[in-house]
Amino acid sequence: MCNLILNGLHNTDLYDKEDINDRCKHVTAMKFFKGQENARIYCKVVHQKDKIYVVVTAELLERKKNQKNKQKEKNIIEKVAGYEYEIKRSTEN
Repeated sequence: MCNLILNGLHNTDLYDKEDINDRCKHVTAMKFFKGQENARIYCKVVHQKDKIYVVVTAELLERKKNQKNKQKEKNIIEKVAGYEYEIKRSTEN
């Protein structure tokens, strides 16, 4: 997963946007165990002014049983979209 994100690789089977509406366009899903438990971690992507890209893992869905997002998934995605983060950096070198 880290390799995909850090190298900007696109594999929608493993990591993809969950933009179910305009408010949720910065929510992504890390997809694990496809075809089995189909667990996923919903994340919020935060872009910083100096082009730093931050992915904050926010909510775990242990098992997704359907192809499309049903209300349960939509509620989680909208909840993650509503989270606000303050990214702090260490000033130490």
